[in-house]
Amino acid sequence: MIEELLKYDTQLFLFLNNLGSETWDGFWLIVTEKWSSIPLYAILLYLVYRELGVKGTLVVMLAAAVLVTATDQLANLFKYNIMRPRPCKVESLQASMRFIADGCGRFGYFSAHAASSMAVAVFLGLLLRKKYYYLQFLLILWAVMLGYSRIYLGVHYPLDVITGMFFGSIIGWGIFRLQQWAHRKYIVKP
Repeated sequence: MIEELLKYDTQLFLFLNNLGSETWDGFWLIVTEKWSSIPLYAILLYLVYRELGVKGTLVVMLAAAVLVTATDQLANLFKYNIMRPRPCKVESLQASMRFIADGCGRFGYFSAHAASSMAVAVFLGLLLRKKYYYLQFLLILWAVMLGYSRIYLGVHYPLDVITGMFFGSIIGWGIFRLQQWAHRKYIVKP
């Protein structure tokens, strides 16, 4: 059953990866670059500050640091225990895939990019949903685009990305709940 699932995952990877063209390569390279999200993070930080003030923003920044660390470390735990090679490391795929990334790590299950971006999207989407209800949908769209960019570049299979998004959603929700508790306990005094 696992072999069948991995076969379908490879077929879907090849389909999605080969949808790319040189015209769009630069765009997807920018989307996947971690530093390209800094303007988005700055805007989100400003919105958090407007909603929660200085102390609340500091709690959110601490929660975000925990969130990114948790998703990254969980992804590494999976990668180095499951040891599924990235598609760019599989020789039998080289002739039939597009590889445009700058580099390629050894193992790919699951995508830390997909996990951390989805965790941030869920966390901040929930945090800001009362005043900026549309923002949660835009953040989910951003996370999905970032996840797809990993397939487009040839460094992750779809299952890597979907699993990363799943764990990222859970961690984002959990850290949101933790942040709510910390905010009530330490910031808002009865």
